[in-house]
Amino acid sequence: MLRWTDRVPLYLFVIAALTLGLSPFAPEPHLWEKLKMLADGTLVKAIDIFDLVLHATPWVLLILKVTRLLTRGEDPTPR
Repeated sequence: MLRWTDRVPLYLFVIAALTLGLSPFAPEPHLWEKLKMLADGTLVKAIDIFDLVLHATPWVLLILKVTRLLTRGEDPTPR
């Protein structure tokens, strides 16, 4: 199911996580704001839930990619 992540270079996941995952950067990253809302119990609007999913997806994919690299023992550098 996650075999497609093996074909995508690690640096693309890192770039996605650092740009889409953290944007907008000021006053605070959206992901951090939404996680605070989730912890406070104020994450109830559909747009806020969508925002959390949108900004968390690159980080989840990066974690999956790194986990697959570590468990499969492959070299993460692109060829």
